[in-house]
Amino acid sequence: MTISLGLLVFIILIALAFDYINGFHDAANSIATVVSTRVLSPGQAVVWAAFFNFAAAAIFGTAVAKTVGSGMIDIKVVTSSVILAGLIGAIVWDLITWYYGLPTSSSHALIGAYAGAAIAKAGVVALIPSGWTKTLLFIVLAPLIGFALGFALMVAILWIMRPFAPSRVDRYFRKLQLLSAAMYSLGHGANDAQKTMGIIAGALFAGGYIHEFTIPFWVEMAAYSAISLGTLSGGWRIIHTMGTKITRLQPVGGFAAETAGAISIFTATALGVPVSTTHTITGAIIGVGTTRRLSAVRWGIAGQIVWAWVLTIPASAVIAAGFFYILYFVGLP
Repeated sequence: MTISLGLLVFIILIALAFDYINGFHDAANSIATVVSTRVLSPGQAVVWAAFFNFAAAAIFGTAVAKTVGSGMIDIKVVTSSVILAGLIGAIVWDLITWYYGLPTSSSHALIGAYAGAAIAKAGVVALIPSGWTKTLLFIVLAPLIGFALGFALMVAILWIMRPFAPSRVDRYFRKLQLLSAAMYSLGHGANDAQKTMGIIAGALFAGGYIHEFTIPFWVEMAAYSAISLGTLSGGWRIIHTMGTKITRLQPVGGFAAETAGAISIFTATALGVPVSTTHTITGAIIGVGTTRRLSAVRWGIAGQIVWAWVLTIPASAVIAAGFFYILYFVGLP
């Protein structure tokens, strides 16, 4: 099929709108800890995070974008209505969870919605099992890896710093947390912006505007710009949940959580896996919190977050399927 230029431009704008919403929805992941420990003010933190979101463009490739764009859904069944319904489904779910302050995964909302629209179009044969295997595996592994690394880093730091006075440790890690927040923001920008790149490249390929699945340079720049601008707009409801409701963090804990999250995301990005940055940092924060005592973690809040995670892919898929049928009914190809 071919997609008219006007419709293609509209789809790209909706994709960048999702990327922007991803930025403000997931801004909390990279700056909640640095704000809650009062290392930076909220305004300073979003500028810091947005800069490093964009800086990721100079460091990381496009492996995640290729997985999302052509490794999970059979590109032959992709049409303008599939892409548009997938984007709308992801945006709707992101806005619902943002409103209620739930740190769900924009990544899983996007792949769930994209899959839901594709299944509505062609059935389950539209899915590529090999692409889904590693993604679904990391839904479980991402928070566990974040938890384990957060716990291990925090234990190691406490052991190494035990001869020093608490005030001195606090002073050191207030500075080091700037570095860990920057690392996490790099990972967030690299993994999440690439998901939007994959969707836009899929639309270009499906419409015949590119003849092999590659990521044009202008698509990279547009996606990194959109997510950075979204981060600049904040996401204060979720920052409150991530930074204060799960567990109370000191600068040393914030450093451990952000560093654990960054390592996890760098690894997944190198492997081309569209991992959830939300799941990773939440697991890391819980891992850090449990080094004090199990009761330091508010398990009721953590349980609500887990339920939101479980629901994200099926809920966004159902929403997107509904929008696909609406678009199909009004005659969109």
